[in-house]
Amino acid sequence: MQNMPQNKLENFVFTVMMAFMMVYAMICYNISLNLGGMTNQVFLMAFGEMRIMWPVAIVLELFVMEKPAMFLTKRVVTKEMPFSIILIIRCALTVCLMCPAMSLVATILFKDYSNAGFIATWLQTAAMNFPMALAWQIFFCGPFIRLIFRLIFRRQKSAAVNTEACSAEN
Repeated sequence: MQNMPQNKLENFVFTVMMAFMMVYAMICYNISLNLGGMTNQVFLMAFGEMRIMWPVAIVLELFVMEKPAMFLTKRVVTKEMPFSIILIIRCALTVCLMCPAMSLVATILFKDYSNAGFIATWLQTAAMNFPMALAWQIFFCGPFIRLIFRLIFRRQKSAAVNTEACSAEN
């Protein structure tokens, strides 16, 4: 289970990293939709919204969505399932909760909903974001962040073991 956080500090670090990569990608995606296509400028433009959306995603995940996602995961998962399937289910359920919530925040802060109406704009935003968020989370962001997380915390654990070994020798 080196892919997943084991304590509150690890959970916080994991959430911060995951939120950064997910939010940045989704902001780039939405700016590209608004511009009618992707340009190099999109990568820089995304940092303007990141100042707001990244902290929002961290707070939403840690304090609002984490427990419901875990509850739903436990309802769907059986003990016989391989860890990789459990991980995919957990990621998918997190996207199912976070995507509408983050789309709501983005609609409030960044969308012009005067013509279509607020509810219609929010639903369209969530519907457009969901397939991208799900695919990005399961196939790219999730595996990459778990790799980085594993490398960071494996080194720290190895360093702690080496420190203990050195102390025992002296």
